[in-house]
Amino acid sequence: MNPASSPQPSPSPDDYFAQLKVLIDRLPEQPVRQAATLVGRALDRGGVIQAFGSGHSEAIAMEIAGRAGGLVPTNRLALRDIHLYGKAARTELDRYDLERDPAVAHQILAAAPIDPADLFVVISNSGVNGVVVELATQVKERGHDLIAITSLQHAGASVSRHPSGLKLCDLADVVLDNLAPYGDALLPLPGGGATGAVSTVTSALLAQLVVTQVISDQVDAGQVPPIYLSANVPEGDEHNLRLEARYAGRLRRGA
Repeated sequence: MNPASSPQPSPSPDDYFAQLKVLIDRLPEQPVRQAATLVGRALDRGGVIQAFGSGHSEAIAMEIAGRAGGLVPTNRLALRDIHLYGKAARTELDRYDLERDPAVAHQILAAAPIDPADLFVVISNSGVNGVVVELATQVKERGHDLIAITSLQHAGASVSRHPSGLKLCDLADVVLDNLAPYGDALLPLPGGGATGAVSTVTSALLAQLVVTQVISDQVDAGQVPPIYLSANVPEGDEHNLRLEARYAGRLRRGA
């Protein structure tokens, strides 16, 4: 049989795990400590960590904001904020191009409880959509530190959808590369396309590496990190509410 005409093998979970593990083992090469240093400085000056991601990237914002084992002074910003906290009609959320519209970034920021001491973490696998680039641009123009979690391979192979031609990775103070391939999936399919997504797994790990480094640094400095307990352990709610009270009016929960 001509090798060129050999059928594409079916995707294998074992192959996916093996390839994913290679990428995971490379994550410590990323500038996690530099990112943690920026986060620690923001916390020391009384800042809140504002995390934003649209689409599947919102799952990574959830890894950063409001979860057990994570930092209390954190917020999750989202596209739906323009309706929940802003003036946009509910029907605006049904727009197919919502995350491509730079104007939406201004609506998100206008509706958010932001302080000059805050730091932003913006997550986008491609890093090219209008809302992500405009939000990052506004964050930097307002003087905030910015950490990006993105795929440099995908960004490098893509054209920006922002009028400036910039991408998220061009604007951030620290860029954490999630190492996802162009298109995000590892295993090609016989009929075209691919399966076995990368970005959610590696981006979540990067987020947790940063948080863990921040907490380690605080412990080493003799501080008591403001950490959430699970709401499903005894006195978890009481512990969390007590810490949240330090940031009254600056944290959103439950949206």
